[in-house]
Amino acid sequence: MLRELSIRNLAVIEHVVVDFHQGFHVLTGETGAGKSILIDALGLVAGGRGSADMVRHGCDKAEIEAMFDLPEAHPVWEVLSNQGITGDPSELLIIRREVSAHGKSVSRINGQIVNLTMLREVGECLINLHGQHEHQSLIKTEKHLEWLDLYAGNPLMEKKRQYQNAYRKHQQIRTKLRELEDSARQNMQMLDLYKFQIEEITAAALVIGEDECLLEDKRKLTHAEKRLDHAAEAYSLLQAAGGLESLGTALARLEDIRAYDHAVLDPLVEQLQSAFYQAEDAAFQLRSYRDSIEADPERLSEIEERLDLIHALKRKYGESIPEILSYLEKITETADKLENRDEYLQQLRSEEQAAYDTAMSQALTLSGLRRHAAVRLAEAIEAELKQLQMGRTSFHVHLDQLRVGETVRLTAQGADEAVFMIAPNPGEPPKPLNKIASGGEMSRIMLALKAIFAGIDLVPVLVFDEVDTGVSGRAAQAIAEKMSALSKRCQVFSITHLPQVACMADHHYEICKNIIEERTSTSVTELQVVRRIEELARMLGGVEITEKTRHHAQEMLDLAIRQKGA
Repeated sequence: MLRELSIRNLAVIEHVVVDFHQGFHVLTGETGAGKSILIDALGLVAGGRGSADMVRHGCDKAEIEAMFDLPEAHPVWEVLSNQGITGDPSELLIIRREVSAHGKSVSRINGQIVNLTMLREVGECLINLHGQHEHQSLIKTEKHLEWLDLYAGNPLMEKKRQYQNAYRKHQQIRTKLRELEDSARQNMQMLDLYKFQIEEITAAALVIGEDECLLEDKRKLTHAEKRLDHAAEAYSLLQAAGGLESLGTALARLEDIRAYDHAVLDPLVEQLQSAFYQAEDAAFQLRSYRDSIEADPERLSEIEERLDLIHALKRKYGESIPEILSYLEKITETADKLENRDEYLQQLRSEEQAAYDTAMSQALTLSGLRRHAAVRLAEAIEAELKQLQMGRTSFHVHLDQLRVGETVRLTAQGADEAVFMIAPNPGEPPKPLNKIASGGEMSRIMLALKAIFAGIDLVPVLVFDEVDTGVSGRAAQAIAEKMSALSKRCQVFSITHLPQVACMADHHYEICKNIIEERTSTSVTELQVVRRIEELARMLGGVEITEKTRHHAQEMLDLAIRQKGA
């Protein structure tokens, strides 16, 4: 549920903080007091687009903050997790939205900045907004199939996922087939290019790691003369007088006297012996190394040519030999497909047909489930409409297959289209909603749909902005009772001008416009019993409130309390 809403510098609202509760809330006030601004604030929280016009005149930015208290099982936590947002079901979920006077918008969820798409995805799990103009969604037939599938539940949704996987596979194969069919000339040009590239890379006979080995050999050959000179000089120094000879003489002298002082001389003799043997071994290795060094200009030229070739291939086909070989594998496969285009086309056509048959079979299964769900949904909506004083209205979900000529056309949603149709009066054929339903009827149909779907989509906050416009009398009372019943499953908010609706609320808020020092500001006050009676009396009697209107308001309130307690 929505615990608290804080609004600062939004339109005529300077600063309000409103606490909300479980149940049915109504917001009432004079026209122009700012009731719809609260709905705009919730729309911004849910990811609606903001604009500079929303910012209070003279202010830098508008700020809206909403706190939600949600159960651990609510789907929004999974959405947050998928977005990488930290969320703890044991704590409140806080959404903050800022809109600057320049039209820039910043959104945060639990302190983490999110983009508008992410906020909208979260907002769809938390708030459903329905206003006088939101009925347009009812007449958008592309939404009807989505609602039908949602009503059908998990068995259909699982089949729909299976179908969509099959449909995607069919589309991928079909795309490959069309590309191959539509690009014959270009394919032949590419085949010539691929053949040249394959020949060039293959002729090089590249070996992974050879470029590093060649660079090492190049360094050795390039500096062969210097290596030879320095190695020879080092060997001569070791062999010359003062080298190994002096070390051997020193060792002989110490061995002559070691018998007289074992404690000191034995370790020295051992160290000197080790040094002598190591130096002698190093001299032998150095001689071998010196003898192995030879300048080979011809080999150096071969290495440089090979490295130039590898460098040229890297410029064309990849930054390393493994990348070049990977590219070779790829174009070899592609060239094979182009060379064997007819066989590959035939294979793709067979695969496309098989994929189409699979998708079509699953689409027909989906259609059967939808037909059963359509009957159940129509019966459920008619039952709800009966409670909303539209008991003689016939509701029908018209399902038809999408076709191109005589061929069934598949889409990502299947092979069906759905249209919600009604016949408000007995004896009339059903017609699409946008062709027949009045404003008041649309309000009640929408409310009937929400009564059915509230327990399915798990959205905790439902907001109705003057959906009772165009109705009165018993129909208005029925709408009030339906919203009150809905509030047992979720938190319901309604902006209304009808006292029949306002009296049924569990919590009543008055929106007032005040002018202080030539500046307009809006306030929001939760009404208790006495103030609530006064507001109901105003809604009943208009400008002048009399004892009769107060008495009538009190009666309406008492009756509503008894009715909700029944």
